[in-house]
Amino acid sequence: MTPFEDPLAGAGPPAIGGGTGHDAGARPIRVAFAGGNGFPPEDGGGVQSSTDDMARRLIARGDLPVVLAPLYGNGVFGWRARARLKLGRGPVVMDRHPGYPVYRAWSPGDAVAAFCDATAPDVAVVQCHGSVPLAQAFRARRVPVILYLRNVEFDELGGDPRMADAAAFIANSRFTASRYKNVFGIDAHVIPPMIDPARFAVHCRGSAVVMINPVFEKGIDRTIEIAARCPDIPFLFVESWLLSTEDRAALEHRIAPYPNIRFERRKSDVREVYARARIVLAPSVWEEAWGRVASEAQCSGLPVIGTDRGGLPEAIGPGGVVLPFGADTEAWVAEVRRLWDDSAAHDAMSAAARRHACRPELDAGRQFETFIAIVRKISDDRRIDH
Repeated sequence: MTPFEDPLAGAGPPAIGGGTGHDAGARPIRVAFAGGNGFPPEDGGGVQSSTDDMARRLIARGDLPVVLAPLYGNGVFGWRARARLKLGRGPVVMDRHPGYPVYRAWSPGDAVAAFCDATAPDVAVVQCHGSVPLAQAFRARRVPVILYLRNVEFDELGGDPRMADAAAFIANSRFTASRYKNVFGIDAHVIPPMIDPARFAVHCRGSAVVMINPVFEKGIDRTIEIAARCPDIPFLFVESWLLSTEDRAALEHRIAPYPNIRFERRKSDVREVYARARIVLAPSVWEEAWGRVASEAQCSGLPVIGTDRGGLPEAIGPGGVVLPFGADTEAWVAEVRRLWDDSAAHDAMSAAARRHACRPELDAGRQFETFIAIVRKISDDRRIDH
């Protein structure tokens, strides 16, 4: 297959629940997801998981998702993709690693024209790094844009979001929406990250305190301090953002003095991690736009202890403990000890976590219907304009 053969013809990957299908005779909508973040298998995290969930629900409904992402060129997959890109005739290379088309380019912004020629998207959902110039590039190709606001690091957008000429804005939390409203005057639909419980829930109680994504921003320093004061409790650190060889070596060196801490590489199925957890820690130091780890963990009734940064309290709610950002380490240790040692307290919090995971706001089917209603309106408006 050449880079510009139509990748959207034919069957898609196995579908997940939540799609409602088209009315008789309705035309499938081609939805492009684009951003400056990498995509599996080269990169992973909350943005990638949410995008994958939306893509699979679009397929279940009969629509056609496609992704434009940067190529890092690392690992066996990356080396092969890099070789194909060098030998190819255009600025993008396409694969179906997740089961649907993913176009990768050294610079997604420079590849928008070729990407649009290959895929003819009806709507582009642009998110995260470099959103503004990417949105402008799609608009130059007369593709309407939805700007999905997933963090409040405004400098990462590559410009003022009001200059994106977006047909609609979506925010992943009330916190994110309020920040953009206050700073830019933007009104955004709030759709929290879509999480299919069937892909994350486990039915066993593990025996470790788990931290996913052991990096500075997520609170690795505080977590190591907590583990050091709880030598009898096993702690499991699991990579999410890919760590460089140097960063991984530095982390392993830091935790080497603590036999109760174990580090493991990123998992293709995060249920393997949640099955080993009794408590999940989220001591973030930055302003989390949401806190997907908390929502995923609560699908299995796992209590989450986290900070009051950004939208993380929305994600944790009554299904865990929210501590002030300035709380000392002893306050964290006290909460970990309480939920670890007191079975009744843990059981009560676990039940609250399951209830919180089932709230209407986090019903993935309902969220998707809100999302597709926005996409459908923009797609219909475009057809009328044409």
